[in-house]
Amino acid sequence: MKIDILTIFPKMFNGPFTESLISKAVEKKIVEINTLDIRSFSNDKHKNVDDKPFGGGSGMVIKIEPVYNAIKSLGIDKKNNTTSKRYCTKKPYVIYMSPQGIKLNNEIVKNVSKFRHLVIICGHYEGIDERISNYIDNEISIGDYVLTGGEIPAMVLVDSIVRILPGVVKQKSSLKNDSFFNGLLDYPCYTRPQVFNKHKVPKILLSGNHRKIFEWRIKESYKRTKKRRPDLLCNS
Repeated sequence: MKIDILTIFPKMFNGPFTESLISKAVEKKIVEINTLDIRSFSNDKHKNVDDKPFGGGSGMVIKIEPVYNAIKSLGIDKKNNTTSKRYCTKKPYVIYMSPQGIKLNNEIVKNVSKFRHLVIICGHYEGIDERISNYIDNEISIGDYVLTGGEIPAMVLVDSIVRILPGVVKQKSSLKNDSFFNGLLDYPCYTRPQVFNKHKVPKILLSGNHRKIFEWRIKESYKRTKKRRPDLLCNS
């Protein structure tokens, strides 16, 4: 998979993408991640990418031209629905990270992970000129709250996608046991020591009876979901 991230703060991605599973996935060439500085695509001599909103109001708006130029540099012209021969034959999937987008969930992550080339655009300030909608496939939010920009949401999206790519996580079974994979929260997990400050590990987990352990985990997963996220049960 190839992931291109369009941002005005590319240095923000240096830490998260050089550690843990993402770093290993890059080393194994399972995924290629690039950051493109939107400012470098500005036609303004001072490389400004924002301006005051038409109609007045507070804040600044990112201009459409530099963002479009950045998208076009990747061989994509959504208006003409064409893709450069430089990349895979399948058209890249372009995502704009925005509070107005659909809320990210595990189903969206699984669907997006099927594309061979992703382009993720990070919004900032009051957002990007609305005409960006002509050049994107989807608008995604990571929750009903506001952050300083789309960089952290982009990191969240990339992390959630990369970890489910084949070859990234060694034990495939661990993915199936993740929260939300089957519509429920994960079951309680324990490890050594068996007793800590008088708090004991449930006896069933020490029994060696794998069938009963499996049944216990399913039951606990359901109980936890009912208590903490009953909305998930309503949606199932």
